[in-house]
Amino acid sequence: MVRHSSVSRPVGLTPDAATSHFRPVLLDASSPEGLRDLETLAASSSVGAVHDMIEEQLEELIRCEDPALAHSTGSLAAARRRICGTTPLWRWGTWVFYPWSGRLVHVLPREAFQRVRTDRNRNKIDRAQQRELRARRIGVVGLSVGNSAAVTLAMEGVGGSFRLADFDTLGLSNLNRLRAGTGDLGVAKAVLAARQMFEVDPYLDIEVFTAGLTEESIGPFFDGVGGEDPLDLLVEECDTVWAKVAAREYARHRGIPVLMDANDRGLLDVERFDLEPRRPLFHGRTGDSTSSDVARMDRSELLSFLLAMVDGSRLSPAMRDAVGEIGRTLSSWPQLASGVMLGGALVADTARRILLGERIPSGRSYIDLDELIPATDPQLVPEFVRALEEVR
Repeated sequence: MVRHSSVSRPVGLTPDAATSHFRPVLLDASSPEGLRDLETLAASSSVGAVHDMIEEQLEELIRCEDPALAHSTGSLAAARRRICGTTPLWRWGTWVFYPWSGRLVHVLPREAFQRVRTDRNRNKIDRAQQRELRARRIGVVGLSVGNSAAVTLAMEGVGGSFRLADFDTLGLSNLNRLRAGTGDLGVAKAVLAARQMFEVDPYLDIEVFTAGLTEESIGPFFDGVGGEDPLDLLVEECDTVWAKVAAREYARHRGIPVLMDANDRGLLDVERFDLEPRRPLFHGRTGDSTSSDVARMDRSELLSFLLAMVDGSRLSPAMRDAVGEIGRTLSSWPQLASGVMLGGALVADTARRILLGERIPSGRSYIDLDELIPATDPQLVPEFVRALEEVR
């Protein structure tokens, strides 16, 4: 009989503690330094897979520059020589190494990459608007619900710089709504979001705050380490009540618009502190309570504050029923992947419009799918079927 030791495990089964890597390594092989670094990396044991589709990307670039032109094999070759010159194709562009997956990926240079990656956004977002959006910096606090918003913003090209804040790590119960896998368990949620965004666009500028928003980190989060890189827009999706209030206090003081998806009945909340510098927090629903007041509240007071903040009378029936069960029969607020994905879409679309200058007003909108796509009364189904048969 084989006995398994409960004291030690095989070396090969020792968990990998490297869960903090989130920034890719970008290498320009056309330079001597970049070539040396690429050769060193390739010779190491760090690279698990090489993915080189640069020829296909280059062809996409050529075709999107003049979609009306029907290219031949010869014209494509001429266009490649025009763009790359005499540089061998394997040394042209950027090699991106993702240390968390061990993948080495060959992509177009920055400007060409961004042009092709967002080419299908036109004409919903034209070239000038794309450049304007890439110049914007967005903060996202709370990377559970906020994960969907952050990744959608990156995919759509809304924002070129991001600051992500969340103190929590990914747990198994998060996989009901986060786009992640079991191999990501234990990774900081801010790190996970940064990885996903960098895999969409390795040229993004992303900072992570894995301690979440605290009294020490909230200033650098809003203004940058040197205080000279302020946010242009904040997406607030955190669970900590103090952070929700403090974030809005900072945003109002700096004239930064705030978006929040409440993940219930498709509630999207907009606070245009950029247009209304004296606007009360949460549209006045929580009175004059400050973050200092919230820090002194007990559990019962915090629950009352939250219900006032989200307008408890307009919660969905399921959420209303859940309020009294949290900590008893429920471990936390119920959330579904469909609601989280819808929230990410609502936030990204509204953020884009605000950053492009549309005067989206402060207030709350409900995109309630139960109301927009109501279920049919079962008693009416037979009559409906008969009516269809008569039409036929």
